Amino acid sequence: MARDWQPDFEQLVDEHQSMVFSLALRMTGDRGLAEEIAQDTFLALDQSLHKIESPLHALAWLRRVTMSRAADALRRRKVRAMDLWVEIDENHGALAEEHSSPLATRLEQLLATLPESQRAALVLRYQEDLSPEEIADTLEAPLATVKSHLQRGLKLLRAKATCQLREYIRGV
Repeated sequence: MARDWQPDFEQLVDEHQSMVFSLALRMTGDRGLAEEIAQDTFLALDQSLHKIESPLHALAWLRRVTMSRAADALRRRKVRAMDLWVEIDENHGALAEEHSSPLATRLEQLLATLPESQRAALVLRYQEDLSPEEIADTLEAPLATVKSHLQRGLKLLRAKATCQLREYIRGV
């Protein structure tokens, strides 16, 4: 069966590198690790280019692989629990530089405290504007699970934000 669309690796990288990096950064909170994940994702794309069937398939594939690589990196990081706190402290400044407001920085920090599954669902929903069905496909999870992660993640984020924002307002 002949395909009408032929994927162009350089074009796919140009079109999607910021999305891949942004997803990895939001999931890990670590700029260096996000760059590694993005590189690994595009290396995997290069090796799997023959399997890509359309531009939409490429986008979904990149999201899925990026989220999977970020989850793997977070699991590896948990093994080094003692180093984690040092890394978070060192990377605090890197995240803060990207945002113009202290409030945005605090919200990023709060997002980073959510469980990985909830953070992944929220990032895909509100950063990538995916529907719950698309998130379920991307994360290869049941739709009900994704909806639960979204609901619980938002509830937890709101609770943490309420507490943090009170402290922020008092400190301003």
